Amino acid sequence: MHIRFRHVILAILLILALAGCGGLRYSEVDPEAGNFHPERIGILPVDVGPYEEARGTVDQIIAGVVSEKKWFTDIVSGNDIQRQLQENEELRKVTADYTAKLKAVNFSDPDLSRRIGEICRVDAFLVVSLDYWNYTTEATDKVGKIGLSMKLISAAEGRVLWKAGHSRAQKYLLIKPQLPDVARALAREMIAEMPH
Repeated sequence: MHIRFRHVILAILLILALAGCGGLRYSEVDPEAGNFHPERIGILPVDVGPYEEARGTVDQIIAGVVSEKKWFTDIVSGNDIQRQLQENEELRKVTADYTAKLKAVNFSDPDLSRRIGEICRVDAFLVVSLDYWNYTTEATDKVGKIGLSMKLISAAEGRVLWKAGHSRAQKYLLIKPQLPDVARALAREMIAEMPH
């Protein structure tokens, strides 16, 4: 009886351990997110950091994945907002101030987010940062690795409704995986958990 009890406990622990392996590395949903259903969403140009070769590509991937979901009546892509930033000095300044505060002190300024929403005519916007975009080695495996961080912001209130971070590494031997393909799979995994 004692050995059987140990086997049952081990089986339960194994099931719990395997169940904990799925999901994003980090995901936090604001309690108010369930009551928020934006019709128009904007995607700010992705902060690519040192991975300049990914500029524009990740914007298209994120917009494409959000569009696939058919959750919103309209999507203003990062490339579209980038064009608006080039043409509209006020939007450029407001967005720069907003993202600087968000990055430096993790403060989503409601006045600035409201103005971004008004100028871009969106109810919410997605702030995306590229954490990794490279080929590297993990342990003894060669991998193509992508990492993303995302925040969904209510434009009118500046409330961070959802934030998440995750990465994906695809192993290879001789033929390197295409990083945009790895990024697309990662974006699909993350956006599937985004409130809408």
